[in-house]
This record gives sequence, C-alpha cells and structure tokens, in this order.
Amino acid sequence: MRLKSVFAAASVCLATAACLTAAGPAVAHSSYGNACSSAVSLAGFSDVLDKTSYDGTYVGNLSALARDRDGALVALSDRSSLFRLDAKTLRPKGVVALADESGGALDSEGVVVDRDGTRLVTSETEPSVRRYSRDGRLLGRLPVPASLQVAPAGRATANGTFEGLTLLPDGRTLVASMEYALSGDSAGIVRLQTWRRHGTQWRLGAQYAYRADDGLGVPEITATPDGRLLVLERGFTSGVGNTIRLHLADLRHATDTSGIENLTGHKSVRLAKKTPLADLVDCPTLGATAKQPQPNPLLDNIEGMAVTGHDHHTGRLNVLLVSDDNQNTAQTTRFYRLTVRLPRQGGA
Repeated sequence: MRLKSVFAAASVCLATAACLTAAGPAVAHSSYGNACSSAVSLAGFSDVLDKTSYDGTYVGNLSALARDRDGALVALSDRSSLFRLDAKTLRPKGVVALADESGGALDSEGVVVDRDGTRLVTSETEPSVRRYSRDGRLLGRLPVPASLQVAPAGRATANGTFEGLTLLPDGRTLVASMEYALSGDSAGIVRLQTWRRHGTQWRLGAQYAYRADDGLGVPEITATPDGRLLVLERGFTSGVGNTIRLHLADLRHATDTSGIENLTGHKSVRLAKKTPLADLVDCPTLGATAKQPQPNPLLDNIEGMAVTGHDHHTGRLNVLLVSDDNQNTAQTTRFYRLTVRLPRQGGA
C-alpha cells in the first residue's frame, strides 16, 4: 500500500530514534528555530501511517508510545494491538494482539517496556495494568486500589481512568495517571498511582494528585531522565478543535493521597508541582493540514508520548508524540517530534 507522507525534518538529530524520516530525502529545518514556546520547539511531523494497514491490522487508534530495549518504538492501539515501529521511518515491523484473561479486547491506553522486555499495558475499562510478553502472552496483572475502579465498584467515571503509564528512571517505580477526577474530588484533580518493584512483584505504592487545566484531561505521562514527569493535557471542543498542552510535574514533596478519600477542600494536601512548558496551538504549522476545524491545523487528538533522546550537554530532550485518529476520516494519525528544554530541578 502506498503510504501518505507529510514530513518536516530537523537538520540535527540528537538521538537516532528521534529522527523522523519518510521515504525520500527529508526537508531540513533548524532544530530549535520552530518555537512553540521558550522551552519547546517543533522539529517535524509525519503523517506516514495515516489510514494505513499492516499485516491485516489497521494502523491507527494509537494511544501510547514507548521505546523498546533495542531502540525501536512500541505503539499501542486502543483496539488491543501493539505495534513495533522502525525508529527512523516509523513504518511497522511487527504487530501482536493483546487480550484480557477471558480473551476479550482491551481499551488499551498506556504502555511501558520493562527492563526485561515485558510490556506493561493499561486498560481503562476496569481500569487495569497487565503484563505481557513480547509475543503478546498475558503474564499477570497488577493490583489497583478499589477507589480507582469505575463506578459502582469505585469512584472513577467510565472512559476516564488509566490513560498514561511510565516507568521512572530508577526502574523500580511505575506511575499511572487517571484521565479525569474521581467522584468526590475537585474538578481537574487527577490521581497518579504508583507501584514499587519488590523482586519480581509490583506492589501498590504512594498516590499523588495533579491539577489539570480547566476543562482538560491527562491522556499521557512520560518520565524525564531526572525523574520528573512530562504531562500531556488534552481537550476537544466541537467546531473548534483540540487543546493540547505540555507541562512538567514534580512529585517530590507532593502529599501521598492514597489514604484520602475526597480531595475537595483539603488545604493540607500538596499537589504535584506543575510547570507549563507549551501550548501546542502556538507551534508553527510547518505546512500541516487538518481534516476538521482546529485552532492550528497541526493539531489533532494527541494521546501518546515518549522521550526518545537526551542530549547530556544541553539537557534538551527529544520527545515524540502521536495522535489517535479514532479510525475516523475526519482525524489524522500524526507523529510530532519536539525538542524540549526542561527548567532546572529545584532543591530537595
């Protein structure tokens, strides 16, 4: 199948996995000249996988990204498919189907590649975090607090649970983000649940609270090399389009909220420290087009994010985003390559 490709590439690639290249020569742009903000620049975008199929599986509905241990990319579809992508071309190299304990489909939203190569995958149906082998065999399931379950079992709303998943650099702490607030919590306050590794087991750890901007949810989180979190916030208004913002969260000094039932009016609760990095509406379009109204034609339903490179001299990160097209003709599967400069980490 002929793949549609729209591509704008940077002339400098700090890490091989961050360089998006479509078939044929790339168009060169300054790595840091296409500013979205003082901290974030758009290095390029690619629609190479939009409305394509691979090995009989639709390549779309992409809700999460991660780097595999060999440098390839892992892209998760919320329709229970897990793709391996070539880090340079973004073209699929393989796909495996995922299923729950009964062989049923997942509403799969977040993915982490663990240090042994196993895949940790969230489903927002219950919600759940399951472990899979590289070939898609179900290996186990992590415990989830009762309060985070979808009502009436818990206090979460349907389609508003585990969207983001990331492993901190210590390799021992897993973090999942709820998309929206629990019933009884203030609007915009989302819970971040952690697990700690004990030998071969994952046990429930601390829980933290993060405040999303008004009207937005949290579709993805990704750990930075210094242990902070990049947080993607997203919203959609019919006839207007998407709002996509990138923030930095620091969990140090935040209150462990695992024992607090309702986060409303608790003045003693310290939220995760939040630092705005960019509103993607301010990014250059680089010639992008949209199939539906958008405040910037570059934007779409962005859900996946991964750090693909780190320049130790400058501290800049290469960050890859992907949009979920919902298998909708009015939406686009689009990859975005950002260069992100993080503010210095404050003292302990």
